[in-house]
Amino acid sequence: MNSIKKGVRLTALYLLLIIMAGMFSHAAYSQQAVHIDNTLREHIFTYNEIEYLEDLQGQLTIDQVISDSVSARFKPSNVSTPQNQHLGSPVWFRVRIRHNPAANKYYLLEFFDQTIDDITAWLPDSNGVYREERIGDKYPFAQRWFHHKNFELSLDNNRRDEAVYYFRITSAQTADVIIVIRSIDRFVSYALSEYLTFGIFYGMIFIFSFYNLIMFIAMRQRQYLYYVLYNLSVVLYEMCTDGIAYQWLWPNAPAWNQYAFAWPLLSMSVFALLFTRSLLHVQARAPFLNKLIMGVIIARCAYFLACLLINPYWFNYKFIELIPLAVAFYTGMYIWLRGYRPARFFVLGYSFLFVGFMLKFFIMLGYTWLNFGIVSYYSLSFCFILEMFFLSFAVGDKVRLLKKKRDKAHRQMIRQMTENARLKDNQNKELEAQVQARTKQLSEQGDVIAAQNEELIKTNALLEAQAEEISRMNALLEQDNRQLQTNVEKVTRARALSTTLDFEEFSKIYPDKESCLRFLADLKWTEQFRCRKCGNDHYYAGHQPFSRRCSKCSYEESATAYTIYQNIRIPINKAFYLTFLIYSTKGKISSHKLSEILEIRQSTCWSYATRILKMMDERKKELKQANGQGWSLLVLDEREEV
Repeated sequence: MNSIKKGVRLTALYLLLIIMAGMFSHAAYSQQAVHIDNTLREHIFTYNEIEYLEDLQGQLTIDQVISDSVSARFKPSNVSTPQNQHLGSPVWFRVRIRHNPAANKYYLLEFFDQTIDDITAWLPDSNGVYREERIGDKYPFAQRWFHHKNFELSLDNNRRDEAVYYFRITSAQTADVIIVIRSIDRFVSYALSEYLTFGIFYGMIFIFSFYNLIMFIAMRQRQYLYYVLYNLSVVLYEMCTDGIAYQWLWPNAPAWNQYAFAWPLLSMSVFALLFTRSLLHVQARAPFLNKLIMGVIIARCAYFLACLLINPYWFNYKFIELIPLAVAFYTGMYIWLRGYRPARFFVLGYSFLFVGFMLKFFIMLGYTWLNFGIVSYYSLSFCFILEMFFLSFAVGDKVRLLKKKRDKAHRQMIRQMTENARLKDNQNKELEAQVQARTKQLSEQGDVIAAQNEELIKTNALLEAQAEEISRMNALLEQDNRQLQTNVEKVTRARALSTTLDFEEFSKIYPDKESCLRFLADLKWTEQFRCRKCGNDHYYAGHQPFSRRCSKCSYEESATAYTIYQNIRIPINKAFYLTFLIYSTKGKISSHKLSEILEIRQSTCWSYATRILKMMDERKKELKQANGQGWSLLVLDEREEV
C-alpha cells in the first residue's frame, strides 16, 4: 500500500515537473516584445524579436496565420537580420510592440531593404481588427505614405496593449528583412542625414568621373574613359539597390526595379576589365591574361544575353560577378609582382572591393554571423568608395610615372642637344677653315676662268651666226619638203582617180574614215561654203568631223551629206574602193567579185554597184571630159539637194 502511494506521488511529481518545464520552456521561447517609452527614438528588431514562417506555396491567409495552429509554427530568428531563403516564395514575419501613449510621440515602422518586391502588412487596431497595407518596389512610388526610398508604415500608439504585427514578404532577389521602429523626429533627422550621405557618396563618384573625363579629353587615353564609364555604372547600380533610382529616375515604371540592376552590373564588369587592361598595359606585359580578360568579357556579355532572351530570373545570380572581379584582382597582383609600380594602388583598391563582395557573397551562402545589419548592408558601397579612391591613386601614379619618364627623356634630350651644339660648333669652325681655303683656291682659279670665258664668248658669237644661217637653210628646206609632199599627195590622188590599184595600195591613200571625210569635205566645198538653208557663206566647225555649221541659222551639214555616201552602212574607205573598182572596170566587175575583195555581203555590193552604174550612165559626158578627176565625179549626188 505504501509502495502504491509512493508511486502515485512520484508520478504526480513527474507530471508537475513536466508542466513546469513546459511553462518555463514557453516563457523562454516566447517572442520578446519591444516596449515604447519616452526614451525610445529608434530600435532595430533582431533575433527573437522577429519570428518567421515560410509559406512556400503562398496559400496562407491572415486568418489562418493568426490561428493557434499556424501561429505556433512561427520560429524565432536565430540571426540578427533574417533573409528570404527561397526567392520568389512568400515568408511571414511578425513583431510584437508594447504601446504606451504616455510617450507622446508618433512612431512608424521602416523596412530598410529597398529591393523587396512586395510587403503586405497587417496592422491591428485597438479592437484586434487587422488593416491591410501593401508596399514594395513593384508598386508605383507615388502611393507610398512617405516619399522616401525606404518602406514606411505608420503606427497607432494611442493604445496601452501589446500588438502583434504581421508582414508577408515576397522578393525575387535576396532581401535583408531589417525592420526598424522610429519616432517621427528621429526619422526626419535620419532621412536628412542619409540623403546627405548619399549626396556625398554620389558626389564623390561624379567628381572622380568628371576629373577623369577632363583627363580623357586632354590626354586621349582610353583608360580614363573606361574609368568614367565604370564609375557611372557603379552609380547606377548603387542607385538601383538604394532605391534612389526608383525615386528619381523611373518612379512610374516599377517593372524596371526587377532587372534594371542587371545593366549596370554588366557594364561594371566589362568596363572594369577594360580599365584593368588599359591601365596595366596587360596586352604587352601579360598576353595570356589579355586573352583571358577578353574571353571573360565575351562570356559575361553572352551570359547577359542568355538571361535577357531565355530566363530573366538568372539576373538574380549576382555571384557571377565574382569571376570578372577575381580576374581583374589577379591581373593587378600579377602585374604588380612583375615590377609595375602603379599596380600597387590598383591591387589595394580591388582588395577592399574584393572583401566587400566576398562579405556579401558569404552572407548570401548562409554565413549569417557575418551579417551586422546596416553595416553589412552598406559595406559594398563603402568598399566602392575606397576602391575608387585608390584607383584614382593608381591612375595618378601612372601619370607620375609617365611624367618621370618624360622628364628623364627631356633631360636626356637636353644633354644630347648640348652635345650636338658642341659638335656643331666644332664642325662649323672646321668648315669655316675649309671654306676660306677653298675660297682662296677658287679666287686663283677665277682669273683663269675669266680668260677662258672671253674665248668662249667669241666662240659663241661665231656659233650663233652659224646657227642663224642653218635656221634659214632649214626653213627653205622645210618649205621645199611641204611643196614636195603636196605634189606627192596630188600625184598619188591623181593616180588613185585614174589608175587601177589594189585595196592595200588604195588603203594607203585613204587609210581611215578621217582621210575619207577630209576628201569629201574638200570635194564638196572646193569653192566658198554656202548654207543650203539660208544661203549664208560664213560657217563654224560642226560637232561631227569635217562638218560645217552655218553661223546664221546654225544648220549643220556633214561631210557625207548630199553625196552617194550619205547614210552609208559599210566602212566609208571600203565604199570609196568599191566606187573606184566599178569606175576603173567600167562596171564590168561582178558583185560576187566585189564581195570577195571587200569582204562585204554580195547583196550590199550589188545594191551599191547598181547605184554607181546608174550614176555613171547619167554622167557619161562629164566622165569623158574628166581631165584626171576620174571617179570623184560620181561622189556628189546633186539629187539630194533641197
